[in-house]
Amino acid sequence: MRVTLSHIKADIGGYVGHSTSHPAILELASKGLQKAKDSGMLIDFHVTACGDDLQLIMTHQKGEDNQEIHKMAWDIFMDGTRLAQELKLYGAGQDLLADTFSGNVKGMGPGVAEMEIEERPSEPVLIFMADKTSAGAWNLPLYKMFADPFNTAGLVISPVMNGGYAFEVVDVKEGLKITFNCPDELYEMLVFIGSPSRFMVRAVYHRATGEVGSVSSTQRLAFIAGRYVGKDDPVCIVRSQGNFPAVGEVLEPFANPHIVEGWMRGSHHGPLMPVAVKDANPSRFDGPPRVTCLGFQLANGKLVGPVDMFDDPSFDEARRQANEMGYYLRRHGPFEPHRLPLDEMEYTTMPEVMKKLEGRFEKA
Repeated sequence: MRVTLSHIKADIGGYVGHSTSHPAILELASKGLQKAKDSGMLIDFHVTACGDDLQLIMTHQKGEDNQEIHKMAWDIFMDGTRLAQELKLYGAGQDLLADTFSGNVKGMGPGVAEMEIEERPSEPVLIFMADKTSAGAWNLPLYKMFADPFNTAGLVISPVMNGGYAFEVVDVKEGLKITFNCPDELYEMLVFIGSPSRFMVRAVYHRATGEVGSVSSTQRLAFIAGRYVGKDDPVCIVRSQGNFPAVGEVLEPFANPHIVEGWMRGSHHGPLMPVAVKDANPSRFDGPPRVTCLGFQLANGKLVGPVDMFDDPSFDEARRQANEMGYYLRRHGPFEPHRLPLDEMEYTTMPEVMKKLEGRFEKA
């Protein structure tokens, strides 16, 4: 059966500050999606949060970019924003960058990852959610999952994986995209995705069959709004087993808490800490950045699960390392590399400072 898995998220108000989502917001969203399920619009759904981001995970048979699905999600975000305003939550509606709906939510602020697939006899999917980081945070993990044999043994020993994968990479600054066939063009691809603030992996495909293996949200709020309104807090869907990496191979990259953009005011580097959903409440310096993962089995479009994949002591060392790395970076204070370079900061007083000091710079 063909089924569409849609994951749409937005920060519509933090509780307290930027740390988590209010239970009433989650309840409101659940009631809205239940109404859509009862009407037949959705097959199934799951509502959760990662930090202060409301996450709507949905299955249906209406295809990607469907106006009806996107409008329903937008209406839930708008209703949630009104509730957030009543509760005086911080940054109520901050990811909603338009006043009225215009076809789909892409370009309107919310993050979106969707894939339409032919459901396999067994269809395990892993859904990743991150808070206090940018949309390029998935570049390194996706490279390791689908292109690094030191991470994914299947690339070497599985006949159905040995042919490699195609990576769709987008230039979010210029609005361009390119596909790299790996392993053939691996080195060329790394030139680009090693710069995750601009070049981001949007999708990965099994080369032999063309099946989609992963999709990511690549929306950059600052580019959409023309100003800093918060980090992108991206989401990513990964199919597992069969023609794709095993569940353990998909999770393994997060045992290394790699450095990502984000943290306080979206202007710092910090380690991406893998945590259980209950621990995705970043508070120390609004961080460190967090990543959660929910695992589901799709069964005729039903979301069987979830399993909280990072609620596992085998990731304790990654969390310990992330804390240690966080302490080290924090001691740099306002100096790079803790603070982002000036041309990459999304929240800066630099224009005002330069105006204030106008005329005081002399030839050296």
